[in-house]
Amino acid sequence: MSYLDDVSPGHGALPPRAAFTSDARSLCLDGDWQFHLSPSPADAPAGFELDSFDATDWPTLPVPSNWQMHGHGQPAYTNHLYPFPVDPPYVPSDNPTGDYRVEFSVPWDGPTVLRFEGIDSCGRVWLNGVELGVTRGSRLPVEFDVTGVLKARNLLAVRVHQWSSGSYLEDQDMWWLSGIFRSVTVLERPVGGVPDFFLRASYDHVAGTGRVEVETDANAVLSIPELGIDAPVGQPIDVGLVEPWTAETPRLYDGVLATDTERVPVRIGFRTVSIEDGLLKVNGRRILLKGVNRHEHHPDLGRAVPYVLAREDVLLMKRHNINAVRTSHYPPDPRFLDLCDELGLWVVDECDLETHGFTEVGWERNPSDDPQWTSAYLDRMSRMVERDKNHPSVILWSLGNESHTGRNLAEMASWTRQRDDTRPVHYEGDYDCAYVDVYSRMYMTHAEVEEIGQAQGMPFILCEYAHAMGNGPGGLLEYRDLFEKYPRCQGGFVWEWIDHGIRQQDANGREFFAYGGDFGELIHDGSFVIDGLVFPDRTPSPGLVEYAKVIEPVRIDGRRVTNHYDFRTLAHLDFDWILEEDGQERAAGTLDLPTVHPGQSTDLPFPELPATAKESWLTIRAHTREDTPWAAKGHVVAWGQVNVTPRPATTTRPARPFDHTPGTLLGIPVEEPRLDLWRAPTENDRPENERAWRDAGLHRLQHRVVSDETTGMSRVVRTRVAPPARAQGMAVTYTWTASDAAVHLNVTIEPEGEWPVLPRLGLRMALPGGYDQVEWFGLGPNEAYADSRTSARVGRFRKSVDDLQTPYVFPQENGNRADTRWLELTDNGTGLRIEGAFDFTARRWTTEDLDKAAHTHELEPGHWIHLNLDIAQNGLGSASCGPGVLPKYQLHARKTAIELTFRQVTPALPG
Repeated sequence: MSYLDDVSPGHGALPPRAAFTSDARSLCLDGDWQFHLSPSPADAPAGFELDSFDATDWPTLPVPSNWQMHGHGQPAYTNHLYPFPVDPPYVPSDNPTGDYRVEFSVPWDGPTVLRFEGIDSCGRVWLNGVELGVTRGSRLPVEFDVTGVLKARNLLAVRVHQWSSGSYLEDQDMWWLSGIFRSVTVLERPVGGVPDFFLRASYDHVAGTGRVEVETDANAVLSIPELGIDAPVGQPIDVGLVEPWTAETPRLYDGVLATDTERVPVRIGFRTVSIEDGLLKVNGRRILLKGVNRHEHHPDLGRAVPYVLAREDVLLMKRHNINAVRTSHYPPDPRFLDLCDELGLWVVDECDLETHGFTEVGWERNPSDDPQWTSAYLDRMSRMVERDKNHPSVILWSLGNESHTGRNLAEMASWTRQRDDTRPVHYEGDYDCAYVDVYSRMYMTHAEVEEIGQAQGMPFILCEYAHAMGNGPGGLLEYRDLFEKYPRCQGGFVWEWIDHGIRQQDANGREFFAYGGDFGELIHDGSFVIDGLVFPDRTPSPGLVEYAKVIEPVRIDGRRVTNHYDFRTLAHLDFDWILEEDGQERAAGTLDLPTVHPGQSTDLPFPELPATAKESWLTIRAHTREDTPWAAKGHVVAWGQVNVTPRPATTTRPARPFDHTPGTLLGIPVEEPRLDLWRAPTENDRPENERAWRDAGLHRLQHRVVSDETTGMSRVVRTRVAPPARAQGMAVTYTWTASDAAVHLNVTIEPEGEWPVLPRLGLRMALPGGYDQVEWFGLGPNEAYADSRTSARVGRFRKSVDDLQTPYVFPQENGNRADTRWLELTDNGTGLRIEGAFDFTARRWTTEDLDKAAHTHELEPGHWIHLNLDIAQNGLGSASCGPGVLPKYQLHARKTAIELTFRQVTPALPG
C-alpha cells in the first residue's frame, strides 16, 4: 500500500507539544520556495530532494500559500461531496503533487526541530536528502528532529499531495486547496530547556483567588512579577487575589517559565470552566455564547490568512458584540488563539475532522467507527489539545464536525478527559450524549429549541444556527429570547463568519467574487460557500449589523436599561441621548447611571424634554468611555429608541380636478405605479419558496385594464393582475386625486383564488436615472425586513441609489428600507417626494435583472431608477440551511390598500 493510502497519521514526527516561543533561537523559513506541480505522483520528478537535482528552471511559490491561489491548478468547492470516489482509504491516481525546495543555514549547533504549522493534505519531508517522515492532518502542526541531519548549508524538500487517506477526514465544507499554507520554522531546542508544559491557571470565584499548576519535565521556575510569584514548578502555587480572565474582561498576567538554558514567556488567564446544575459556567457563572463559526479564508490567499487579517477578524467580532468563536472545523492558526486570549473571546476549539461525504453512501465504511482509523483520530485530537492547552480562551474541546458517530470519537473524548479535565468535551454528532459533556445540535427550529429549554439535562448549545447565506438570516431575535428565557439554552454560533468568495476579474476587468462551479468543477455546491456575516473582503454585511444589535450586552427598552453582560457592570460605558423631531435634532444630553450589575435593570434618569408637534423619537446610546484594545473611545455598544410624539394624523385637503398627462407625474417622466408581487429570490427563499413562487407565475404577472375613467376630481383605473396559465388573480383599483400641488394615489388590492406565501405586495414604478439622491424618514440607515429589522432605527437618512444596494456575492433581493413616512428622490435638488406608510427599494436595474444575474458584475445600470413601494415583504428566515420564515413574518395574500401622496421637490432658495 502506498503511503498515500495508509490510514495511520504518518511517521517520523516528534510527539505533539504546546505552541510557544522562547529566547531560544529560531529561523522562519517563510518566503519564496522553488516549486513544481505534477498532475500525479507518478509524474513527479524523481530525486528532487537531492542537492544534485537541477531545479534552476522551477518557478517560485510563496510559503505559506495554497498553490491553486497562485495559478497552479484550480480551486474546487464542495460542501460535503467528496470530489473523488468514496473508496476509503484509496484516492485517485490523478493526484496533483507539488514539490517544494528551499535552502537555508542556521547559526547554531545542537538539538534542533523543524516545525510545520500546516500542510494540506499530505507531506513527505526530506532534509539534505534524508527522509524525515510523512505527515497527515492538514491543519495541525508537526515537528521533526533534525539534530543529526543539519549541515552548514541545508536543502529542505517537501512533496505535498492534494489527496491522501487523510482527505477522507477533511471534508469540511470549504474550497479544496493544497500546499504548505502555514508557517515553517527551524527551532533550536536547548539542552535542559523546556520541552513542553501544561499551565493550568484556575480561579476560585468565592474567594477571588487564583492557583497555578505547571506540568512539565523541565526543572523550571515560574515567575509572575505582578503577583510576586517566583517559585519552582511541580506543585500547585496559590497566588492569592487575582483578577479573573473572561471574554468580557480578558485579564492576562505576564510571566516567565525558565530553566537554566531557556526562558519561555507565558500569558496567564485565571479562569475555571465547570458544568454545574446542568449549566456551563465560567468562574461560577452561567455564560451565554453569542458566537460565530469561523473558517480561515482570504479572497486572494485562500487559507493562508495573514496575522493582520486574523486580528481584524477578532476586532470586528468584538465591535459587533460577538463573544465566542467555534473554530470550524479545524484548529486555527495558533496566533488566532493568542488574539482570543488577548482581546477576549470564548473559544470552542475544534479538531481537524469531518467525514460528511459518507452521508452519500449511508455512512457505510465511515472511519468514525472503523478501528483501523483509531490512531488517526487520536493523533488529530492529541495534536490539537497539546498545541492549544495553555490558552485561557479555549473553554471547550470539540471532537470535530459531521462525522456521524462511533468508537473512534468516543476514544477521542475519553483520551481528552484524561489529558485535560479542566474543559468539557463537545461534539454535535453524539445525539445520545454518550461521550460528550454538552448537548449540541445545529439548525434547530425555534420550537425545537424551546422544547429543549423546557426539559432538564446537559447544557444545550446550537453549534450552528441562523445560516447567514445571502440576505439574512431572519429570526435572530426569537432565538435570543429563547436563550434568555431558558437557562439551559446557552446560545450558539451563527454559521458563519465570512463568505468564501475568491476574487476574480472578467474579460473586461470587472471584479467579482467566484464561488463553486466558477472554476469548471465537475462536482460542486455552487454558492453554498457564500454564507458569511462578512463579505469576502471582510466588509460587514447587514446580517452582522443585525446580529450585533440582537446580542447587545446592554438592553435599552423604553426608558429602562438592563445589563446583559455575564460578568461586568456598566461602569465602562457612557450614556447619551438625542431628541429628534421629524428626523431633525431638537435636544441632546448625557445620562448618569448608578452601578448596574450583570442581570440588573434600572430606570434611565432623563431630564424634562422640550415639547414637539411632529413625530419625535428619543434615541439613547451606550458607548465606550475610554479607548479599548478593540475599539476607540465612543464606540457604540448598544442603543434604544422611545417614541415621544406619535405621527400626526393625515390632514384632509380640498381636491381639485384631476389633470393627468400620460407618462408623467408632476412634470417628471415616470413609469406609473402598478402592482408587483415579485422579488429576486434570496438564498433563503430558494429551498422553500422560490419554486412555489415560480410555479404560481409571480415572476411574470400580466396586467389587464378593466376600466379607466376620469370624472373631474379623480381618475379611477380598475385592473386585474394575474399570472399566465393560472386562474387566480388580483383585483386592483388605482384612484388618483389632486390637491394643493400634490397628487394622491389610493390603491386597493383584493385577491381572487388561492395564492402561495407572497414575496412582496406593493407597487412598482420607475423614474429617470438622474433622480438618484435619496432622502427618507423611516427605518434606517441599513436595510430591514420583517424578521431582520432590530438594527434599524427611526430617523432621517440620506444615501445615493448606488449606496442603497447591498452587494451580495450572489445577486438577490436587497436594500429594503422599512416603515418609511416620506421619501425624496432628487436630481440637483429637484425631484419627487412620496408620503405615506411603505417600504421601498430603489435600483438602477430591474428585479428581473437582479433575478437573472449570477454575480454582481453582471448587473448593468440602466437609464431608469426602478422603485418599489411596498405594503410588505415576506420575511427572510434561514432556510438555505435551517428553518424558514416564522409564521408571523410570512406574507399572505389579503385584501389591503396603500395610500401615497406625490409632491414636487424644488431646490431650496439661497439664504
